[in-house]
Amino acid sequence: MTTIVRVPEELSARVPAEQRGPGRARDDVRLLVSRGTRVTHHAFRELPGLLRAGDLLVVNTSPTLAAAVDGRIGDAPVVVHFSTRGDDGRWAVELREPDGRGTTRARAGTRAGTEVRLPEGVRLVVEEPVGGPEPVGRQPLGRHSVGRYRERLWWGRVEGGAVLELLRGHGRPIRYSYTTRDQPLSAYQTLFSLPSPDGAGSAEMPSAGRPFTERVVAELVRGGVGFARITLHTGVASAEAHEPPYPEWFTVPEASARAIGAAAAGSGRVIAVGTTAVRAVESAVGADGAVRACQGWTDLVVTPERGVRVVDGLLTGLHEPEASHLLMLRAVAGRAAVDRAYEEALRGLYLWHEFGDVHLLLGEETPR
Repeated sequence: MTTIVRVPEELSARVPAEQRGPGRARDDVRLLVSRGTRVTHHAFRELPGLLRAGDLLVVNTSPTLAAAVDGRIGDAPVVVHFSTRGDDGRWAVELREPDGRGTTRARAGTRAGTEVRLPEGVRLVVEEPVGGPEPVGRQPLGRHSVGRYRERLWWGRVEGGAVLELLRGHGRPIRYSYTTRDQPLSAYQTLFSLPSPDGAGSAEMPSAGRPFTERVVAELVRGGVGFARITLHTGVASAEAHEPPYPEWFTVPEASARAIGAAAAGSGRVIAVGTTAVRAVESAVGADGAVRACQGWTDLVVTPERGVRVVDGLLTGLHEPEASHLLMLRAVAGRAAVDRAYEEALRGLYLWHEFGDVHLLLGEETPR
């Protein structure tokens, strides 16, 4: 584990950067940069000067859904977090309890057959835990993680309406207790978000892309930095237990695969914007080490033992000490670099979570 014991409460980013003062914008966050164990401090707007011509930023285009919906089990209020749609039409969901502060806490006692009444006569019937028997179709959730999510995520079938229509009409973004208030869905969309043809999206924002603004992107492009788009629809995070990510749907288009291959073959670096981009790119690597266009479910968990085969760097938020994402950071930059960076982040009072500051990890310069 890292040397972090816990993140002080005062270092939680409670509102988006643009709401912290007059004239602020999304790119008014700080940027911690790790090159091996050497750490430097910057403003995010300095990013174009920290990259070089030929570098390629891989960004996630998945839009964020208004995935939290109020419901009732009998007379008890609950909040349903809609996480991932399976190929058989069911959804992986998490049932949570209102905590009286506008957010939620983990709920115990969910079991097969539980019925949740939702707005407009829609009904959710909980059928089995994720990690139980496979749903119909190619959906692989639980194949390598039986029992891991049994207390939290369940397969449920919605009757009397369509889930995406329900989310559009009655949903709100998932929010956790470290934030101050509800935000509009627009606050959870990144500059790179694109509507999906089937209306799918992420239960939680691919937040590493949030600080990018048009002016930062324009300056990057002028400096010769390229962009490659991938899509990975993120599921509901484990706020309390910090479980590893479960299988998620991803797409790496042909144009992006070619761009990644060209950067990897040349002098440029492939820098993933977010852990979701790492997961998608590394899932598209063939046995020969080349990235090819593909789509489907990925259950890849990137660890130091597995390592990374294509990604040279990672731009990401700051993660809690129990978060499984830290294994991915160590796979990219090494444990010593991650530990050193987090010591500096605590000392420098950087802000955590989706509205917080960001961290750019670049390995020591070595020949390909």
